[in-house]
Amino acid sequence: MKIFRHYEHLPDAAKGSVVVLGNFDGFHKGHQTVVGRAGRLAREMNTTLSVLVVEPHPRYFFNPDQEEFRLTSFRTKAHLMEQFGVDTLFVLPFDQKLSQMKAQDFVLDVLRDGLDAYHVFVGYDYRFGAGRGGSADVLRQMGQMEQFGVTVVEKIMEGDHIYSSTNIRTALRAGDVRGSADRLGHWWHVEGHVQKGDQRGRTINFPTANLSMEGYIKPKLGVYAVRVTIPSGPAKGTWDGVANVGRRPTFEKDDLTLEAHIFNFDHNIYELPIQVEFVGHIRPEMKFDGLETLKNQIARDCDTAREILARPENQSAYIPAPTLKDHLSEE
Repeated sequence: MKIFRHYEHLPDAAKGSVVVLGNFDGFHKGHQTVVGRAGRLAREMNTTLSVLVVEPHPRYFFNPDQEEFRLTSFRTKAHLMEQFGVDTLFVLPFDQKLSQMKAQDFVLDVLRDGLDAYHVFVGYDYRFGAGRGGSADVLRQMGQMEQFGVTVVEKIMEGDHIYSSTNIRTALRAGDVRGSADRLGHWWHVEGHVQKGDQRGRTINFPTANLSMEGYIKPKLGVYAVRVTIPSGPAKGTWDGVANVGRRPTFEKDDLTLEAHIFNFDHNIYELPIQVEFVGHIRPEMKFDGLETLKNQIARDCDTAREILARPENQSAYIPAPTLKDHLSEE
């Protein structure tokens, strides 16, 4: 997948595609349906599939001090889209200029002149332009005038509920990571480079790989059964483990950290990129009166995590990573 952070002076190979517009936080099943339908049309038109997003999220541009709410960092979103089968990702900087661009100018300057879009897909509630002045209906009308196609995808339902990032955020804040995976269509996970922490885990025989939670929503604090994927190096592979998301009250810490203990693991992975999939919530974060009490509880948590990870419905293959191929043959 090629990534462009501008829309002017694009190479010819990046133009003339089927383009999907949206934010796609979490890239859940509703998002996958929209992008999948666009991908099917792109294949029929013998052209490429593109997605256009903005960074940072507009909510952060207008209110930079608010609490993190995103289901995925940009890194994770890009990886999910590449894995899905998106050919090109346009990432426009949401700055003062873009925030003040009128809806009409966005269509003319970005979609028509910049991307030379053949066809554009949006969800039914898509808004764009200064003050969110542009709607899906406005886009459809302008597409007719400028001679590119527009498809507005209606609500994608989950039973009686709409697939939405808001519903998934609510589930994660409640610790329902398994239910979140069903709605996402992939396991919710955090990616990053392993950081060197206080190394207290080594003193009690439970060393951890520490990741920053920057760019991700804060799930329910506590202990989880996890799978850790290491994409390269001597320890390449997927490993079972247990992780704590919290502020480590036993050690009077206040920063939010993800600490993953990998079972039967003896490799140095400091500074390497890893991915931690959340499979099941075990218990809330607790403060212990000493290291021995903490050590005994972690041992019990490990046993619980192994039992959760062994369940058939929690196997990695039970929720396979979504791909465009899943949508190409749909009616």
